[in-house]
Amino acid sequence: MTSSQRPARDNPQLMTNADLPSSCDVLVVGAGPAGAACALWLARAGADVVLVDQHDFPRDKVCGDGLIPDAHHALQRLGVYDEVMAAAQASRHVACIGPRGGRIDVPGRVAVLPRRVLDDIVCRAAVRAGAKLRTPWRFEGTVDEGDAVVGARLKQGETLREMRARWVVLATGAVPQALQAADMCKRRTPSGIALRGYVKNDAMVGRIKALEVVWHKRLSPGYGWIFPAPGGRFNIGVGIAHSHPARDGEPARMKDVNLRDVFKAFCDHYEPARELMRTGTLEGDLKGAPLRCSLAGARLSRPGLLVTGEAAGSTYSFTGEGIGKAYETGLLAAESLVDWPGFAQSGVPAGSLGEARTRYEAALAALQPRFDLYERANRVNAHPWLADLLIWRAQKSARLLRRMAGVLEETSNPGNLVSARGILRVLFPGG
Repeated sequence: MTSSQRPARDNPQLMTNADLPSSCDVLVVGAGPAGAACALWLARAGADVVLVDQHDFPRDKVCGDGLIPDAHHALQRLGVYDEVMAAAQASRHVACIGPRGGRIDVPGRVAVLPRRVLDDIVCRAAVRAGAKLRTPWRFEGTVDEGDAVVGARLKQGETLREMRARWVVLATGAVPQALQAADMCKRRTPSGIALRGYVKNDAMVGRIKALEVVWHKRLSPGYGWIFPAPGGRFNIGVGIAHSHPARDGEPARMKDVNLRDVFKAFCDHYEPARELMRTGTLEGDLKGAPLRCSLAGARLSRPGLLVTGEAAGSTYSFTGEGIGKAYETGLLAAESLVDWPGFAQSGVPAGSLGEARTRYEAALAALQPRFDLYERANRVNAHPWLADLLIWRAQKSARLLRRMAGVLEETSNPGNLVSARGILRVLFPGG
């Protein structure tokens, strides 16, 4: 068993049953990608950081586990890239598979590592940097003075504690309860939902080497995937990354869909999925989770409080990829605090000053156009014949394949590929 897989109790640095401090510079709530990245960066900058989570580590997390280039870049910035890649299953391609069976392997720097291991690695790095990890503490609400947040109420069992902090960073993921408790939730309905399981199947190792994404009308408005993970395991799942928009003052709502039926349809339609399930061993249950996409559905800040990661909607629509952007937004939250002139001044009430908030919200606003492009590209999930069209043309066009690779690297516009103009270019490349 590697150090990244060893239970937290075997590493004294991650003993989390110590007393909860009464105060700190920054309290980060949620030790997933955004929270751990934020805590790590702040601790390296010399801040007194407490990182809390409602679960003991290591813990499972429902996710596709895919690490695409934005996650690779963030992990390099965090200084944990080599450790992650030593534990991960690396791949060179994302395979796009259309309803008619057409396939194109899009080159890219990609890998797969279960979140149980990945999050533990980054969390350990935050602790090594000086962050204090305390679990299992559940966020119950903010402590306010006037209009500013000056701490949080945290609960463990029957014990309720108040902890003071100059800043609170909420990185609690897609489930809305913490956002509601902090008065930051603008939309309870998720942007999407996903269902995944782990299948052990040594016979399929080497047969499925790319991260496979499959579109079909029976999966619409979503997709299915099979991602090869370490140790002869495969992450298999289905996702719906689209909800009905709000109309006439009515709140947005998810399309009424049974994901287990969609998963069955995926296995019925896609032979490798069917064989993987038939000849392999499902480890544990299929598990579902909500998604928050497109930087929508939550307030991003108020005095003394920042919202980051999937709580802020950091997952891309269309692909459902969220790990890399969770890291990125967590780092932006940390940088906005570290770069604030008052951050290092003891006694300065951070919540009373808006510069850090302005800096953070401006940084997320700069990311918004990327999320909007992926929202436009989401039409592929609703109209899977578009995937057939793109795959058919990319098989004949090295230039289009490079553009698809650019979507992975975030150097190409995914929305243009499925716009009316883009479709005309695909059909009539010489026009």
